[in-house]
Amino acid sequence: MTPNSKLTTNPIDASELSFDDFKTIVINDYKIAYESRQASLLGRKEVLTGKAKFGIFGDGKEIPQIAMAKAFKNGDWRSGYYRDQTFAFATGICTLKEFFAQLYANPSVEAEPASAGRQMNCHFATRSLNEDGSWKDLTEIKNSSSDIAPTGGQMARLVGLAYASKLYRQNPDLSYLKNFSVNGNEVAFGTIGNASTSEGVFFEAINAAGVLQIPMAMSIWDDAYGISVPAKYQTTKEDISEVLKGFQRDEESAGYEIFKVRGWDYPALCETYQRAIDVCRTEHVPVLIHVTEVTQPQGHSTSGSHERYKDKDRLEWEREYDCIPQMRKWMLESAIITEEEISELEATAKKFVRETQREAWNEFLATIKVEKEEVIEMIKRIANGNPAITKIASLLAGTPDAMRKEVVSSARKTLRFSINNPSPERDSLINWYNSQASLNEDRYNSKLFTDGIDSPFLVKQVAAQYSEESKMVDGRELLNACFDSNFARDERLVAFGEDLGAIGDVNQGFAGLQAKYGDLRITDTGIREMTIVGQGIGLALRGLKPIAEIQYLDYLLYALNILSDDLASLSYRTKAGQKAPVIIRTRGHRLEGVWHSGSPMSMILGSLRGLHICVPRNMTQAAGIYNTLFRSDEPALVIECLNGYRLKEKLPENVGEYTVQLGEAEVIKTGTDVTIVSYGATLRIVEEAAEELAQLGISVEIIDPQTLLPFDTNHICAESLKKTNKLLVVDEDVPGGGAAFILQQVLEEQNGYYHLDGQPRTLTAKAHRPPYGTDGDYFSKPSVDDVIEAVYKIMHDHNASKYPSIF
Repeated sequence: MTPNSKLTTNPIDASELSFDDFKTIVINDYKIAYESRQASLLGRKEVLTGKAKFGIFGDGKEIPQIAMAKAFKNGDWRSGYYRDQTFAFATGICTLKEFFAQLYANPSVEAEPASAGRQMNCHFATRSLNEDGSWKDLTEIKNSSSDIAPTGGQMARLVGLAYASKLYRQNPDLSYLKNFSVNGNEVAFGTIGNASTSEGVFFEAINAAGVLQIPMAMSIWDDAYGISVPAKYQTTKEDISEVLKGFQRDEESAGYEIFKVRGWDYPALCETYQRAIDVCRTEHVPVLIHVTEVTQPQGHSTSGSHERYKDKDRLEWEREYDCIPQMRKWMLESAIITEEEISELEATAKKFVRETQREAWNEFLATIKVEKEEVIEMIKRIANGNPAITKIASLLAGTPDAMRKEVVSSARKTLRFSINNPSPERDSLINWYNSQASLNEDRYNSKLFTDGIDSPFLVKQVAAQYSEESKMVDGRELLNACFDSNFARDERLVAFGEDLGAIGDVNQGFAGLQAKYGDLRITDTGIREMTIVGQGIGLALRGLKPIAEIQYLDYLLYALNILSDDLASLSYRTKAGQKAPVIIRTRGHRLEGVWHSGSPMSMILGSLRGLHICVPRNMTQAAGIYNTLFRSDEPALVIECLNGYRLKEKLPENVGEYTVQLGEAEVIKTGTDVTIVSYGATLRIVEEAAEELAQLGISVEIIDPQTLLPFDTNHICAESLKKTNKLLVVDEDVPGGGAAFILQQVLEEQNGYYHLDGQPRTLTAKAHRPPYGTDGDYFSKPSVDDVIEAVYKIMHDHNASKYPSIF
């Protein structure tokens, strides 16, 4: 057996097996479980000796995960958490060598395909994409969505992964997508620890799956603790399956099938998982498997010891009912194996795990060692007797297992120390450092987006077309026509959210479309923002094109954890191994009241890097952005202007085809005195202010970035500043929020600072949320008067004699 070989479990059906075949399967299962335990024990040692930074392992859950793996088929999906290492080994999702490569943070995709060293150990993922960003055939592999550390966060996307099977089974128009489903037969397997069932997202997802009736199989590993906190502080009745009994289906109403099984009982676990997954797969009924009496022999992680919070009796019970000794005992009592045979198996397994660990460590260091030797030789040549520089080389040479950090840092320090002594040797080190910079950019900073063949930046640009017959319509009607055209064009498009289906959303953008395209494609949901977003992520991971609607921008807060932890980081944390091209549609900015007038752009910009943030000023631009996103494969947040749905706009003849390039700013009014950058609803205010400013002899140039991420990739703002030399940024976020981001982009990224002849200014909303009513809006957010006076103050500071003070 090679150290990187993949062992997989086989389903047990005793009626079709000879006793020898049965023995072979059971012994192989034990072998995988035992190797997994040894990997946990050795992994902990590697952390404690300093080779790895942190360790968290799946010890104590080995046998339940072996049983779960038997029911897991090609095409199925996992959405779990960081205790599932035995399941990963048993299904072939991860090999032992890959496990150790991740522990050491190996940045090679080939060595560590789950995350290229970007995630802590036991965060699993399979690679759904080819190098060019195109999809693999996901029906031919066992799939794992990329894990995240928040222990309940995986629940939201799990709903979408299972919901996709329902759509593939019930919508015949999707049958052509052969690479994603075989008649919707795929099950989405979820895992979670008992303590994390206290998370709100767990209950949201459980309820959503029960409502939707989808093939979701939820396993709960119950070891009676959440780190140090026992179940009595976690769960009502100290038993989550007791709490969830009301979800059990019966003859009169749909619901769950709920199973309960002990985590050390191998035969019962195998039987339970086979029964549960058969129901789930064939009937499309969600199932819950509550696995009790699970242990955690090494405690929560390498950061602490469970002996501190478990009493003597509990520790003794855990030693006795550890699932591996219990399976060993059962195998011996059942004459499946002899003591001599099992001892030999265990000895061989320990040796195999140790050899695999050493190989993974040596492979991790190999490239770094080459770089280290190169740098030492270059530093020595530069030193030429200089004791300070010679010491740098000596220190690096004396670090036996130097990381890349020490190598690169030594090179940089040498360049600083030799700054006044130019030489060909120093130039060689500079060239080496520059070449490494691009390599390290790829290793550690690349693929925030997929950047593949379906990138939005490769979508053909098509201008909006108008004719003499083009009519003026409400903005909502223009959006509706855009959605109608695209849903007719692409069967993969689905949309869902609160009030989206029957009434066509609160602002009528989807009016009449559910009746036209059916409730599988345009669907109402309950009030559950986290799982609305998760539903979109899961569907997008499985090849569909979802629009997940959050009714108002203010309520994005209730889904921000899923958007930030999961969706925004997905491409980065898998190094473009997975993508989820979900569009989050919402509406915001100026309306009335504390919770219907939000523009929390700084919150969004700070937490959603990895999404395109689109802020169209009207529905014509919104439709163009949607048309681009529908034809590409990267996630985005589109914020429509709340007060724009009933404003009249000219309807393009090609409403479903014209595109707006992401990152392409637009000059919507030319001018010579002041550059104003604004977006969304405040642009209309700026345009109105410009008319009065013209009467005051002030010519303003107005720029709409259209998207904040990416921001003005053609540097239109800086070009404008070359002409006006003055800058005002107007938005509705809090002071120092979105406007500060725009300033950073214009002044620093675009070097706009060098074109200024006065202080750049921002005009924002107040620090509080806007109160209700017209007057509250006027005194809380930028008004036409505010814009006029802010621009005038800039001109007064520039030329006080020509523009005397207003006040």
